[in-house]
Amino acid sequence: MTARKGAAKRGPRPPRRRRRFSTLTLRILAPNVVALGILAGGVFYLDQYRDGLLDERIASLQVQAEIMAGALGESAVVGPAGRRELDTALARNIVSRLVVPTRTRARVYGTGGRIIADSRELIAAGRLVMLRRLPPGDAGGTMSELFERAYDWLLPRLPQGDRFPPYVELPGQGGEAYREVGEALLGEVGGAIRSLNNGSLVLTVAVPVQPLRRVVGALMLSADSNDIEERVRQTRLAILQVFAVALAVTILLSVFLAGTIARPLQRLANAADRIRQWRGRRPEIPDLTRRQDEIGELSAVLGEMTHALYARMDAIETFAADVAHEIKNPLSSLRSALETAARSDEDPARRQQLLALMAADVRRLDRLISDITNASRIDAEMARAATEPVDLAALLRTIAELYEERLLPAGLRIDLDIPERQDFIVEGVSGRLGQVVDNLVSNAVSFSPHGGCIRLSLRRDGDMVELQVDDDGPGIQPGREEMIFERFHTQRPGGESFGQHSGLGLSICRQITDAHAGTIRAENRLDAFDAVQGARFVVRLPA
Repeated sequence: MTARKGAAKRGPRPPRRRRRFSTLTLRILAPNVVALGILAGGVFYLDQYRDGLLDERIASLQVQAEIMAGALGESAVVGPAGRRELDTALARNIVSRLVVPTRTRARVYGTGGRIIADSRELIAAGRLVMLRRLPPGDAGGTMSELFERAYDWLLPRLPQGDRFPPYVELPGQGGEAYREVGEALLGEVGGAIRSLNNGSLVLTVAVPVQPLRRVVGALMLSADSNDIEERVRQTRLAILQVFAVALAVTILLSVFLAGTIARPLQRLANAADRIRQWRGRRPEIPDLTRRQDEIGELSAVLGEMTHALYARMDAIETFAADVAHEIKNPLSSLRSALETAARSDEDPARRQQLLALMAADVRRLDRLISDITNASRIDAEMARAATEPVDLAALLRTIAELYEERLLPAGLRIDLDIPERQDFIVEGVSGRLGQVVDNLVSNAVSFSPHGGCIRLSLRRDGDMVELQVDDDGPGIQPGREEMIFERFHTQRPGGESFGQHSGLGLSICRQITDAHAGTIRAENRLDAFDAVQGARFVVRLPA
């Protein structure tokens, strides 16, 4: 009880706050940006291009080393047969001529691993000159510089690929420090990749110097990977620039797409919120049916739902007014009878007549309130009730049997016309469909004369089942075929006392039939001379 009281005291929900930025836009934008970001991020992790360049450089170094080793073997080897060795001066001269114009460094080692010549050390004018290449100068361009700074900041923070052993070089270091030199002195071609502290690589290839198959030394060529790293860098920067353009286009298109979805949905949500608040003029759902898509369909459905809601509210208001009017009549009669009875103490007959009138008014009020309660529950009950297959033939037989046993007045009979071997199954609520048949039969009984017949018939009409209830009464006044289905409309046969019926029976029939996606209509039965033979009610339900 406490929870229900608290819920009853709770005020209306405040107006819905509008978001500054649509979360739907973020949900549309995020997958597109993330997918594009993964594609761009793969540029930093997929090193096939870089590995291919390294392989090409090593192959080129090997060809260059074999050419230089051949030149050394032909021109720089001195001594008698069996004791031939490399001449230091000749080896340095050949190395300086062949290597200086290139970007490689050449070192020549003797058979014991002692270094004989190093292209980095050139003797000129009695001084030792060390040659080192300077890094290229900065290229102009604000956008390019921005991308390069972003690249230089991001690259060290990403997980690196293959790890290479460090490159270490000490003064006076011999060939024993390099595995590939040892392999070359044994007559094999060797190579290695090592890393520097700045992240660049040193590529080395060592080949044997062997005139007439006798190894007299080893030639090792080494080169840095600066040009390779620069090519990889420029390729990645170009891809990043394309990514930036694609990202901008993706964001714009995503925002545009989200706008075509989020903004209409926001308009529909705001309109629904205004309908919930509903102060003053009735708000309407925006008409977006011209979109010809799901949002247009949603707009149409919400519009239809809103109009149905307004119609239902109008119907409730009208129903409440009609109920108040119908209840006032017996209440006024009761009040008048009570006032009259208070002044007629000396006339027992008059007093007894007034008591009978008051009892009739009480019965009329009781019947009226019962029918009103029943009518008000139908919509809610139909919305909650589970439908099931209902056999209308069996339903008609049951109701006909019930009337014949208990409810049918003397002098009346009921005839059934139900074709055999046909299916009259409909989907619905059996209790409410039984109420429709009961109300129609009860209405026919009240209008049928002594000796009359009430006919109940079923037939199939395509995908519809048609139920007819005929009587032999006076029929329906012309022009009132629809009016008789209105609430509290009464058209009773002569001789029946006032207040026997509430005028809700046929209205309830239409209410139940509409809830089952069916129809009900009333008409007169005519003979060959257009004379009225009685009334007919036709109910059509989906099979």
